[in-house]
Amino acid sequence: MADRPDILFLFSDQHARRVAGAYGDPLGATPNLDALAARGVTFDNAYCPSPICTPSRMSLLTGRWPHEQSCWTLDDMLASDLPTYAHALGAAGYRTISVGRMHSVGPDQHHGFAERLIGDCAPNWMGVARQRLGPLVGAQGPSGPGPDGLARSLALSGRGQSGYEVVDDATTVTACDRLADLGRSRRGGDPTPFGMVVGFILPHCPFVARGAEYDRFEGRVPAPSLPVPGSEPAWLRQWRAEACSEGASEDVIARARTAYWGLVHALDAKIGRIMDALRVAGLNENTLVIYASDHGEHAGERGLWWKNTMYEESAGVPLILSWPGRLPQGTRSGRICNLVDLGATMIAAAGAPPLPRSRGRDLVPFAGDAAAKGETFVEYVTDLSSPWTGTTAQCIRMVRSGRWKYVHAEGDRPMLFDLETDPDETCDLWNSPDHAKLRADLKTQVLAGWDPAAIRAEVDARCAAKAVLKEWGRQTQPESTAQFMIEDSDNWLE
Repeated sequence: MADRPDILFLFSDQHARRVAGAYGDPLGATPNLDALAARGVTFDNAYCPSPICTPSRMSLLTGRWPHEQSCWTLDDMLASDLPTYAHALGAAGYRTISVGRMHSVGPDQHHGFAERLIGDCAPNWMGVARQRLGPLVGAQGPSGPGPDGLARSLALSGRGQSGYEVVDDATTVTACDRLADLGRSRRGGDPTPFGMVVGFILPHCPFVARGAEYDRFEGRVPAPSLPVPGSEPAWLRQWRAEACSEGASEDVIARARTAYWGLVHALDAKIGRIMDALRVAGLNENTLVIYASDHGEHAGERGLWWKNTMYEESAGVPLILSWPGRLPQGTRSGRICNLVDLGATMIAAAGAPPLPRSRGRDLVPFAGDAAAKGETFVEYVTDLSSPWTGTTAQCIRMVRSGRWKYVHAEGDRPMLFDLETDPDETCDLWNSPDHAKLRADLKTQVLAGWDPAAIRAEVDARCAAKAVLKEWGRQTQPESTAQFMIEDSDNWLE
């Protein structure tokens, strides 16, 4: 295929869909992403495979649901013999390049990419000391109470710098330099197409933004608009309590949200630099550009922070596709889709061999779908091996089918929302008599091929195995590869 496109996939971490101008945010945090949306298609109903980093990213690589590859938690390894979209692109003659965050655990830090540049700031192994965050240690997630009994990521928020942004700075420079190299090779007569993914850590917490970015949004970010629900499943109440996000003052909430908007804007600026580098390299005329995030961020809505739920703020993700001459410009698609579809989309565009047993669908034919058609699934399964999972392991799966979202939580009551009439999910129809048959039908749909008892048995067995691997890591301290080292001095809070 002489007209095969180059592929540039810009992949962030924990970007709330609503914090983007293309999705209605009025504060101007994302001018470069908005410009990309004006040149392409914005998908309004995109979801992650799991509302937590590693399983979401590993499912995107293979096109399989987390339960189909036993990869549910931050400590689960993706098997190296599972083919990924990078393997497929490489098999089709593409030059495959990964720059920055992959968030893969284990010895395989390539998963099909011929080049792995910059790498992750976290180690490859369990039981090994994690990245150095200096005074921000523990602020990268719901890791227990800090000052005033609040989660450390809320208490330690505001103006400053996180080492995560230092990693993203290096990722941006390296991606721009590599695009310049590719442009020179193309002008020199090398027709080899490339598939490059640029993985960012921003706007992942710590909720700490550099001064200029923080100041840009200070006093402008509104308070959360969605209150804590009056009634919700027990697992959600427990999560809110164990995450230590209750009782945050208005000032703390405003400070963390201001920093979050600042981090989104910082991410957007880095994306703008990469898009400029693509243009300067002369590679923008036939490049499929994809922007997405691995999951969302509650940012205080419903009294929640981080991800880990099936609400739209957490399970929904931003997704923008641009491909000059092949996709319409400035349009929106209501097609219900998932990050697992992105591999299939890239593979189809490249004319590459499809991945066996992939659940992904090429999204290009659905770019013009205005209505919320189709279905997709999201699952969240935890064990007790991580400090972020609380005291009770969860086994939860959601289906989005047309206008309906149904959430099955094993051992707890379900949730049901009509996203057509209730897009903010404030009216839970879990016990509505008028929706009893619909709930039964959706429960059958969500449990088809997904056995909570069998999954729990497998997850518990893997948890016991991971205990051995963690102790091995503590005792042997294996060396990590593809790791960008953060120093304590890279982190500060003003």
